Amino acid sequence: MNKEKHPLAHSLDIIKSPIITDKTTRLFENNQYSFLVDPKTNKKLIKKSIELIFQVQVIGVNTSHLPRKKRRIGKFVGYRPHYKRAIVKLAPGESINLFPEE
Repeated sequence: MNKEKHPLAHSLDIIKSPIITDKTTRLFENNQYSFLVDPKTNKKLIKKSIELIFQVQVIGVNTSHLPRKKRRIGKFVGYRPHYKRAIVKLAPGESINLFPEE
């Protein structure tokens, strides 16, 4: 039994969520969007996933592995989970609607 997944299902595993902060909202003016992605993915997979999910044309992808941050709760010390950030630059005239109106 060969179970074939929808191609969008794999893309949704790669792109976890958009990152919405003050700095990333300023990037919207330059047609750049920031996403939380799986740490094992490369730029080509991120580009294909964004193009498939949002139906836009991607010009470039910049990625960064952010350092682990120490968290303390009472006497217990631990670390936040590791993640990777991708900043995606879209072609002129393209945009992603991250805030849909209801």
